[in-house]
Amino acid sequence: MTGRNQTINYLILLLVALVVCFALALQDTFLSVGTLQSMAFQLPELGVLALAMMITLLCGGINLSIIATANLTSLTIGYVLTHLMPADWATAAGIGTILLAFAAGLAVAGLIGLLNGVIIAYVGVSPILATLGTMTMVKGISIGLTHGNVISGFPEPILFIGNGVVLGVPMAVIVFALCAAPLALLLNRTPFGIAVYMIGSNERSTRFSGIDTRRVLLLVYVLSSLLCGVAALVMMSRFNSANAAYGESYLLITILAAVLGGVDPFGGFGRVMGLVLALIILQVISSGLNLLGLSAHLTLAIWGAILILVMAVGYLNVRLGGRAAQ
Repeated sequence: MTGRNQTINYLILLLVALVVCFALALQDTFLSVGTLQSMAFQLPELGVLALAMMITLLCGGINLSIIATANLTSLTIGYVLTHLMPADWATAAGIGTILLAFAAGLAVAGLIGLLNGVIIAYVGVSPILATLGTMTMVKGISIGLTHGNVISGFPEPILFIGNGVVLGVPMAVIVFALCAAPLALLLNRTPFGIAVYMIGSNERSTRFSGIDTRRVLLLVYVLSSLLCGVAALVMMSRFNSANAAYGESYLLITILAAVLGGVDPFGGFGRVMGLVLALIILQVISSGLNLLGLSAHLTLAIWGAILILVMAVGYLNVRLGGRAAQ
């Protein structure tokens, strides 16, 4: 466990090294206010989705339906806004419509999470198969209802979530922080969080200890889907549109970010702080290489290489630590 806890230290060192290297290569450009704000605008949507993936990985599961859930949620919110919104959003009716759209979107996300949780926790289907099936079903519903068309034209309060700034800080970053901080407290300071880690370490032993593991797993997948709902709001506000195919490349990146951040892919260990550092590292690499004019494919290759390196170092630390203990 000591080796795993050192992951945070390795991530900090890696982040500092990357910032120094890009700052030297790009001089004043990389650390400019414009570049930092650009990175801050791009990180939150992937960050909230990564949180949704992380919590399922902690209990030894996975949620492959996060992108499909986010897209159907955004389409639901977009449909309500474009069909029921009065001409002037700055009225009681307009604000009520916005709140109704939020409620409808989160309800859809919650129902998808409930379906995943019931299938996995109570029926006993493997998480990867259950969420793969849900992903396919939800994406099919999204495309079937919209025929692949884009819903666009949202009121200013929606656009402000993804593009607005509060005291120099992008609103999307504030939304991400409002998701990450409570989740960290939930996982580290509550019986529910302890149960999540215990299930990830050994579900059978956890069940024998008297914890209702099925109920905990159900709540985990509902929470994961609700986070997808928040991510949907950030995504649709940034692009001023919603579509069934948005963000498909994010799925594997969320897994990469979680594992890079120290989350055990088999469950039982991981911290929100590690995930946040991993997200920042990935964003720094992406932005730095983009400013250098290099291919986006090279970014993916470097992301993969860093993941392999960090996992290898962590594995060696655990193995050497175990030998030392013997």
